[in-house]
Amino acid sequence: MMTLPQGEAAMMSNEPETLVEKQVTYTLQLNGQLFVIENVPARVNEETGEQFFSPSIVEHLQQIILTGQEPDRFAEVPVYHYVA
Repeated sequence: MMTLPQGEAAMMSNEPETLVEKQVTYTLQLNGQLFVIENVPARVNEETGEQFFSPSIVEHLQQIILTGQEPDRFAEVPVYHYVA
């Protein structure tokens, strides 16, 4: 049984998803720090853009972040608060 978040509608289809192998940029915010990992292998749904990672890729991403590996470079990014 599938449970959807409140207020969201889902379009269900019998057609198979089209997933393509791509290199993506993975971002994670953890303990107030923003981590960006480029060129991560993923399967991407062509219709929705949703990204899927194999368990071994997820494990490798965790190791990169949690072991404090030296980054290849640093980037300065602007941060905005959303005000309606």
